[in-house]
Formats: sequence, C-alpha cells, structure tokens
Amino acid sequence: MSATTVVAQLRAKADPARLPGMARVGIDVSHAFGVGVPDIRSVAKKYGTDQDLARALWRTGIHEARILATLVADPYAIDDEDMESWAADLSSWDVCDFAADLFGRTPAGIAKIPAWSRRSEGYVKRCAFSMIARRAVSAKSAPDREFLGYLSVIRRAADDPRNEVKKGVSWALRQIGKRNRALHAAAVEEAERILELAAPSARWIARDVLRELGSEKTRSRLPE
Repeated sequence: MSATTVVAQLRAKADPARLPGMARVGIDVSHAFGVGVPDIRSVAKKYGTDQDLARALWRTGIHEARILATLVADPYAIDDEDMESWAADLSSWDVCDFAADLFGRTPAGIAKIPAWSRRSEGYVKRCAFSMIARRAVSAKSAPDREFLGYLSVIRRAADDPRNEVKKGVSWALRQIGKRNRALHAAAVEEAERILELAAPSARWIARDVLRELGSEKTRSRLPE
C-alpha cells in the first residue's frame, strides 16, 4: 500500500475544527489534518505491521501520518537510523509518546534511554522518559532492577524547566511508583530527594509525583 493512499484515508477523516484545541494542549498543528486518535487507530488496523509503509508515512511530515507510522511500524525491523531520524523530527508530545511506545518495545530503543535523556533537544529528551513510563506499564516481566536503574537518570533531568521534559520526567517516576509496592517506596524516596533540589522544575516534579503516589487510590491498587 502506498503512503499516498493511506494519507488520503486520513484526510477523509479530518475535522479541521479540532486543530485549535490540539494547539491549545501543545500540539504542533502546522502539518496536521485534525484527525482523532481513534480514527488513526482504525486506519492502522487495516494495514497491520509494515515497516516500509511506516517509513514512507513518516517522511510525509504530516502529524497524523507520523502517529500512524508508529502504529504500523515493526519493532523487530525498525533500525537505529530510523529511530535517530524519527527522534530528531519530534515536535509534539503526542507523536513523541507514540514513538516512545514503539521504541520501548525494541532492545535498541531501550538502550537509547540513557543517551537520549541527556540530549539537548526537548522532545528527544522527553522520548527517553516516555519510554520509561511506557515500559513501566507494559513490560510486565521486566525486573525491578531495570526501573531502579532509571532513578538516577530521572534525578539528573529534574532541573530541566521545559514543559515537555519536566512532564515526561514526572510521568516516568509516577509510573515506576505504580508498578509494585517495592518500586512505589523507591519512587517516593526518590521524589523526596528531588524535592530538596534547588531548581523550580525539580520541586514541581517532586510534588506532582508525591501527590499521585501518596493518594489512597494509588496505594490501594499496588500489586505486591
């Protein structure tokens, strides 16, 4: 299937009235149609897994086509060049988080977390923390030691004031803390350390994490 045909199917589902709302929540709409995620997913289901199609869709530069690319991409066929190129193109948190979900299912992507967490580009950096958050939810068999290893990565980035980064850092630590009781305790302890840092972004992250992890609702749902 050609990317041109698939993009035409996305365009047919577009609602330009959605664009102002997307922009208000920080999405770059300069190359967007205004297609909702459920409609993007419905198109993706038609095509299954197709890495060549994913690459072609990404190259269009269209917002919704790039989300679709992450849904049809093959985690076993996506290569280092793809991941580096796609990460460098990121300009919106939603595409970033879809890409992180894909990258986090690949061994090569997981290996990029420490390096990307130090990158200067805001959305590349966010992608590292989005991968942590996604894996904390979906990687059921991953050992606790993987997530304990991310705590120092999180602390190091806590002084970054950019909205996309600090929200990604908070998300990562909150999701680690919701994985089980042992990681909950470790995440709370880490948040308390971050709270003592001087940067306003660090204090914001720590309070955001402690608010959610300290709630009775969160604690009551923790597995052993």
